[in-house]
Amino acid sequence: MCGIVGYIGKRDVAPLLLEGLARLEYRGYDSAGMVVNTPKSGALKMVKAKGRVRDLEARVPKRFAGTTGIAHTRWATHGAPSDVNSHPHLDPENKVAVVHNGIVDNAAELRVKLEAEGVVFASDTDTEVITHLIARSAADSLEEKVREALKVIEGTYGIAVMHADFADRIVVARNGSPVILGIGEKEMLVASDVAALIAHTRQVVTLNDGEMATLKADDFRTYTTSGTLTNTTPETVEWEAASFDMGGHDTYMHKEMSEQAEAVDRVLRGRIDDRFSTVHLGGLNLDAREARGVRRIKILGCGTSYHAGMIGAGLIEELARIPADAEPASEFRYRNPVVDPDTLYIAVSQSGETYDVLAAVQELKRKGARVLGVVNVVGSAIAREADGGTYVHAGPEVCVVSTKCFTNTVVAFALLALHLGRIRDLSVADGKRIIEGLRKLPGQIEEILAMEPEIEKLAQEYAGAQSMMFIGRVRGYPVALEASLKLKEISYIHAEAYPASELKHGPLALIEPALPTVAIVPDDDLLEKNRAALEEIKARSGRILAVAHQNQEKADHTIVVPKNEDELDPILMGIPLQLFAYHTALAMGRDIDKPRNLAKSVTVE
Repeated sequence: MCGIVGYIGKRDVAPLLLEGLARLEYRGYDSAGMVVNTPKSGALKMVKAKGRVRDLEARVPKRFAGTTGIAHTRWATHGAPSDVNSHPHLDPENKVAVVHNGIVDNAAELRVKLEAEGVVFASDTDTEVITHLIARSAADSLEEKVREALKVIEGTYGIAVMHADFADRIVVARNGSPVILGIGEKEMLVASDVAALIAHTRQVVTLNDGEMATLKADDFRTYTTSGTLTNTTPETVEWEAASFDMGGHDTYMHKEMSEQAEAVDRVLRGRIDDRFSTVHLGGLNLDAREARGVRRIKILGCGTSYHAGMIGAGLIEELARIPADAEPASEFRYRNPVVDPDTLYIAVSQSGETYDVLAAVQELKRKGARVLGVVNVVGSAIAREADGGTYVHAGPEVCVVSTKCFTNTVVAFALLALHLGRIRDLSVADGKRIIEGLRKLPGQIEEILAMEPEIEKLAQEYAGAQSMMFIGRVRGYPVALEASLKLKEISYIHAEAYPASELKHGPLALIEPALPTVAIVPDDDLLEKNRAALEEIKARSGRILAVAHQNQEKADHTIVVPKNEDELDPILMGIPLQLFAYHTALAMGRDIDKPRNLAKSVTVE
């Protein structure tokens, strides 16, 4: 959510900033703006607009030249979407410009104090407080002005600051919201996401919390908020700029769904050990003795990552026989949990920057817990904070809703469960069986993707529903939760997910012809139990769409998917429901890549 782009060098900055903002549109936003200047004039020029980046571009004057600038896409927290509330925010003398991701928790208190000192606020935002604090500082350097402001700020921030009196630099800082420096040839860039940088450089530096940086055209330096210099070495980004293009697809979501077979092959590649019927996960930093000492596993994530964690917990219990459960990270960190030294904690986040997950990791580390990360973005905050972990190697995912990263995360959990299982009591035969199942996944995913025309027709038939029920039992329940979430996110159809066993304990009251039910019905030891749930729905004239391994007589329609090992079936059964949600939303004319009110990387509470 929210996006920052900044540049200092010799190029005309406005087109470059607009291009960077366009690459960050997937993060979710409601307005955009930018400030530019030139070192010679030192004059700040600003343009802002409610709406899309194209609306901002339409407002840029013909004469808007500059070689230094900062820009922003805003996802509203304080103040409704408007031109005035858009970032950047200037002080009354038009000397200081600030863009900000995050939330200033004590903004109201600081606002009252500044107003008592005669400050007149132009917006409703918390960010404008930062601007006035910097502008009113009597410090001699921009770095010190920013540092003084940050001393009184409480909350999260990723900021970039320009000052007319210090036109040769941009100062940035991070606390809980990503800030990434792009190192170029006699030019420097900054962004909240590497997607805005890789068209210009693949050399990046990711700031840590409590770290600041000064960018000049030919140099940069990093230091703590207390002024101590930090040693930073640029890293090379593996992703290519072409990875962020649509590649001939109409939407990023469609492209990313179509990449799932290749992505799963990538997460498996080089990790399978046929000799011992196990897998290599070198980044865990957890030796066999330590793994055998784990008595419980707690998985923490939010949204789709939480659902992947639920499936992961089931895999770990089944294959490794370690008690495991998943919990929303946002709930865990507020309930004063008991942190057990024999419990292994696993933090799941696609971006590796999800604030609720990161805050939970930091609290667990403070209490001495061992934490592993399962993330997609190399070098992200959670990857750096965790004691070890594994990358899911899904590649860039641009659409706000997650598809291929969800699938790869579940596969990564299957690898972890197999690894832990073979260290403990999982037999060689069962290890071999799971490996054979994992190797089948890419081909079976291709089979499911080839069913898209059939699924599209079904989606068009169900697109008129006002609400839908999703049910599944044990392995199928997290699949139902994720499928329900996907439908909500992009079609805006109300949807709820329940364990199939819970139908008779309340939700059955909702069943009628106008409320379709999507049922997850795998061929496993609970097949007859699931069929009994279909009978209950059909007896009350409910419509049923089943996702199953064979045609279900009681269902009005069945999407038949390939059978894998029982433990791995959830990986496949969710994919047709991604396509179902996609084509339902398409039939309803929704903006699939940018669903309303949502953001890709949730870096605020």
